[in-house]
Amino acid sequence: MKFTLSVALSPLDQLTELAVTAEECGYHAVALPDSLFYSETVSAEYPYTQDGSRFWDEDTPWVDPLIAAASMGAATSRIRFYTSVLKLGSRHPVLLARQVGSVANLTGGRFGLGLGVGWSPEEFEWCGVPYANRGKRVDEAIDVLRLILDGGMVEYHGRFFDFGKLKMSPAPRQRVPFYVGGHSDVALRRAARVGDGWASAMMTLEQLRSTIKTLRRLREEHGKQSEPFEIQAVCVDQFGLDGYRRQAEIGVTDVITVPWVFEGLGFDAPIEKKKDAIRRFADENIAKFEGEA
Repeated sequence: MKFTLSVALSPLDQLTELAVTAEECGYHAVALPDSLFYSETVSAEYPYTQDGSRFWDEDTPWVDPLIAAASMGAATSRIRFYTSVLKLGSRHPVLLARQVGSVANLTGGRFGLGLGVGWSPEEFEWCGVPYANRGKRVDEAIDVLRLILDGGMVEYHGRFFDFGKLKMSPAPRQRVPFYVGGHSDVALRRAARVGDGWASAMMTLEQLRSTIKTLRRLREEHGKQSEPFEIQAVCVDQFGLDGYRRQAEIGVTDVITVPWVFEGLGFDAPIEKKKDAIRRFADENIAKFEGEA
């Protein structure tokens, strides 16, 4: 079992210190959220809350996750970083390939691309991308990203993206893993088909259990059951050593956690209190879990 620190909604001036402390305490990775902007109104419901409302407001701090990974990577040497998850639908994959390749190289291969389609029509339309056919566009975008990031002179001629021979140098020294997010049937099929892992939003243990079973079946259909596959989980009802054991038993490989929330602290809590919470969580969970391995 791996443990990842989520820094979602934290003040930007805390990010580097949080990453350094997490590395010192044995965390596997830092998960970086993505949001382009806060629109005053949205024409679709947020899919991961019961009432469809957003749980942040116009003053909540966000940073581009790729820039954050490069900044935090410069202050660390071991801990990994991945987006959880980056909204691919509103971004052009050729430009994004340049950015992802840069971060992968600057961090010494410590970067993974968690990606999803995106849920807000405004983020698509206001970035010049139609909301219609977003799933099919994302499928092509993933193909484009993999093609370019794997290196060499490449070209692509698809329905949504079309370009002649090009090469981006240097290519990442290690293959950038893609972790596909989303809970829908289409998203799970995408993860099974092209992903190196799947990233959950907030789910119960039983929801995770059912979803992981579905992913295993879908991966078998694609002949990928023997290949490594990460399950990055945000489980809302199983905590502590026993809870993490139960998550591991159903197939979770990477627990995404926010230690200060367990201590009743807000996302904007002082940095020293957050660092203390990171250390306590590591002592009470990571060290003991690793001791059982």
